[in-house]
Amino acid sequence: MLLKVESIETYIEQYHILQGVSFEVKKGEVTVLLGRNGAGKTTTLRSIMGLNAPSKGKISFKDKEIQGLPTYQIANLGIGYVPENQGIFADLTVEENMKVAMKKQDEQTMKRQEWILELFPDLKKFWKKRGGALSGGQKQMLSMSRAFINNSELLLVDEPSKGLAPIMVEVVMNAIMELKKEATIILVEQNFMMASTIGDRFYIIDDGMTAYEGDMNVLKEDEALRRKYLGIA
Repeated sequence: MLLKVESIETYIEQYHILQGVSFEVKKGEVTVLLGRNGAGKTTTLRSIMGLNAPSKGKISFKDKEIQGLPTYQIANLGIGYVPENQGIFADLTVEENMKVAMKKQDEQTMKRQEWILELFPDLKKFWKKRGGALSGGQKQMLSMSRAFINNSELLLVDEPSKGLAPIMVEVVMNAIMELKKEATIILVEQNFMMASTIGDRFYIIDDGMTAYEGDMNVLKEDEALRRKYLGIA
C-alpha cells in the first residue's frame, strides 16, 4: 500500500471539516475522491500535504507516518500536489515556472522535462510566455507539469477539469492517463465522465467522512448510489 489515511480529522479555524476520512491508495492506480461541493475532498488533499494538518488520525506514505510533517518534507518524500487554483507563478514564464519547481537540474530531470513537453506541446510552444497569459487549459498543463517534474511517486490532483472547455477537458484527461503510467494518482474531480474513465477505485466523502468505497466499475453501474451521494444519474 503506497498511502494509507486512517480516520483523520481536520479543522479549519473553528470549523470541523474532516470528521473521519479513511482510504487506501495502491501503487499504480488512480484513486478518485468523490462527493458533493463542501464535502471535504480538497481539505483531504491539503491534509495529506500538511497544508491543513489533521488534529487526529494517521497518514502513512510507504509505511512512514507523515501527519505533522511540514509540507516541504512531505513533498521531498515524493508527493506532488496540483492545487485547485493551479498554483503557478503568473509573472514568470513557462520556462521559469518549470525551473523554480525543479529540485535539481540533472540529466534525469531534463529527460523528464522533454517527456512533459511532448505530452503538453502547448507548453513548448509558449515556453517564453508568462504563466498569467496562458489559457485556463494551458495553466492546468503547467501546474501538472510542475508537480511531475521531480518524478513524484504520488500525485494529488485537485479538480483539473474545473472551468475548462470540453476540448481542454479531453486534453487534460488524456494527459492524466499518460501520467498514470509513471505515477500513482489521487484525483478529486466533479466531472464524473472524466473521473469514471480515469479512475480505478473510488471513495465517496460525505459531510467530512468516508461514506462509501469500491471499484469504479461498480459506481458506473449503480445509478442509485450516484444519485444519493453525487446528485447525478
